[in-house]
Amino acid sequence: MSNSILYLLTVLIWGSTWIAINYQLGDVAPEASVSYRFLLAAIILFVFVKVKHLPMLFSLKQHALFAAFGVCLFGMNYLLLYNAQQHINSALSCIAFSTLMLMNIINAKVFFKTHITKQVYFGGAFGLFGIVTLFWPQLTDVHLGTATFLGLGLCLLGTFSASMGNMLSIKNQKNHIPIVQANAWGMLYGAIFTSLAVVVQGKQFTFSFEPAYLTSLVYLSLFGSVIAFGCYLSLMTRIGSHKTSYANIIFPAIAVLISTVVEGFAWSEYTVIGLSFVLLGNIVVLTKTETLQRLFSFKQAAKV
Repeated sequence: MSNSILYLLTVLIWGSTWIAINYQLGDVAPEASVSYRFLLAAIILFVFVKVKHLPMLFSLKQHALFAAFGVCLFGMNYLLLYNAQQHINSALSCIAFSTLMLMNIINAKVFFKTHITKQVYFGGAFGLFGIVTLFWPQLTDVHLGTATFLGLGLCLLGTFSASMGNMLSIKNQKNHIPIVQANAWGMLYGAIFTSLAVVVQGKQFTFSFEPAYLTSLVYLSLFGSVIAFGCYLSLMTRIGSHKTSYANIIFPAIAVLISTVVEGFAWSEYTVIGLSFVLLGNIVVLTKTETLQRLFSFKQAAKV
C-alpha cells in the first residue's frame, strides 16, 4: 500500500474505535477487555502467518524484544490510560496522549539520531493547539486537584510507554523482523501482561455475550488492532515515527466528525478553529519540504 493509504486507514479506523470502546465498558473489567482484544488480534495474526507459511522461529533475544514491545504498546499503555480516565475527563486524556508526537520526536533523536525538520515542529504545534482548542469547552470544567494531577500523570506515563513501544517496533524492523510476526508475538505478550494485571488487581475474567460487546470486540481486534497497528507501525519505518505519530493528533478530529453524523454533535467556534488547525498541522507535517518551499516561493513572487 502507498503511504497515503496506510495513513488514511490508520486515522479513519482509530477515529472510529471510540464508538466500539464505549460498548466494551460495562460489566467486564476494562483490563480483561483489553486482554481479550489483543489475544483475539494475536490469534488472527498467527492464523494469517500459518496460512501464508511465514517464518515464526525467533531467538530468545528477539522474543525478549517482542515481549518488551508488547508490554509497552499493547499492555502498559492501555492499562495506564484506562486508569487515568477514572480521574480525568476524556478531553484532558486525549490532549495528554497527543503529546505522543513530541515524545516520539525526542525518542527518535535519542535512540536513532533522527533528524527532525522545522516543518514537523511547526506542524506539531499547530496540531496540539488545534486539539486543545477543539476540547476547550470540556477543559473549562476541569478542577485542578490531586485526582486531576494523578490522572494526568498516569496518562503521560501511558503515552511514554506507547512511545517506547513505537521505538521498539522501529528497532525490530531495523533488525529485519517482519511486522506481521512482530505484531503477532507482541500482541500475545501484551495480552498475557494485561491478564496478569487482572489477576494481581483481584478482578474477575467475566465475559459478555451481548451482541454489542461481541461485535465491538471483533472490530477492535481486527480493525483497531490487526489492521490499524499494522498500518501505523509500517508507516513509522517509511516516513518516521515523528510524522506517523501525527495520526494520534488527527484521529480525535476524525472522531468528532463521526460523532457529528452518529450522535448529532453540535459544532461551535471551538470546533471549527480546532479542526482547522489540526488539518493545517497535518498538511504541514506530511507535505514534502520541497513542495512547501515551492508554494511559499510562489506566494512571495505573487506579492512582488
